[in-house]
Amino acid sequence: MGLMTIGAFARAARLTPKALRLYDQVGLLVPAAVDPESGYRLYDPAQLPVARLVAQLRRLGMPLATIRVVCGLEPAAAAEAVTAYWRQVSADTAARARLATLLVDHLSEGGTTMSDPNPTIAVRCAAGCDTGLVRDSNEDTAYASERLLAVADGMRGPGGAAASAAAVDALKPLAFTDVPSADLLTMLAGAVSDADRAVHGLATDTDQPVTTLTALLLSGSRLALVHVGDTRAYLLRGGDLSLLTQDHTWVQTQVDQGRLDRDQAATHPQRAVLVRALGGGRQVEADLALRTALPGDRYLVCSDGLSAVVDRADLGSALAATDDPEDTVRALIDLARAEGAPDNIACVVADVVAV
Repeated sequence: MGLMTIGAFARAARLTPKALRLYDQVGLLVPAAVDPESGYRLYDPAQLPVARLVAQLRRLGMPLATIRVVCGLEPAAAAEAVTAYWRQVSADTAARARLATLLVDHLSEGGTTMSDPNPTIAVRCAAGCDTGLVRDSNEDTAYASERLLAVADGMRGPGGAAASAAAVDALKPLAFTDVPSADLLTMLAGAVSDADRAVHGLATDTDQPVTTLTALLLSGSRLALVHVGDTRAYLLRGGDLSLLTQDHTWVQTQVDQGRLDRDQAATHPQRAVLVRALGGGRQVEADLALRTALPGDRYLVCSDGLSAVVDRADLGSALAATDDPEDTVRALIDLARAEGAPDNIACVVADVVAV
């Protein structure tokens, strides 16, 4: 069979002539020949398998630059590349679905917009870290401002401290940005993806550090929460202490499946094994939630160096004992040290007040 005109080749490849012209311009699918007089593009039938592959990859939504890479690979490597691309698409779609669900739930409560029902509030806050009584270095990071509260717990060798700092640093620009309430979740989700990339970027030939991250971002009285790992967020409201996060640990999955009870999980030798962490996989999966902050609320964000050694009732008593966030942070750290402080301790205490 001789060379095919662009129209015939397009029909055989299930593409349009316009698409073939574009692929020629970007160097993805170059014609076998071009008529010197008419300028018509001519294609070899042997190019059809590549053209059909391009058509199929475009139907997946794959960018042309990625398709060019895939088409240059051996079949097995190309299959791995397509699998990796679709895994990323699926993760992104799942993240958008979670955001959509949160927004639908919020709107279903009666609002038609993400308007702020109580903008006249402020936050008084404090943060603290302590190495503890056993560790010889600190790998936790705590940050507190009027808009952003964050705690990260780094691990896996010497890069742990850098990992926790990088995760929090990726969120800090949000503390200085006027984020509309309607964009809180989207902005926070994007910042967490940036944090994940930053932690991945700390990898060496022998070490890939990881870190947990739990953060609260405030706009008016809207509070967005993001959570990855086993750092925790608590809310003290009306004298009741509520846990706002669920640990992403192996023992928690066993509790969820009914294989362990909470008492067994609390003392299990693998209780610190994470199933989610920044830097720990191809795509971070973070829990996201949107809340309304009320005057009188007190929030605690902390690492497991506090929550794993201090009883929940004692946490509640310490949070209720004093009005000053700095005094409360010191009291919480002292409680952990009184229990032996086997791990680093990081905590943030924030009060919502009317102005």
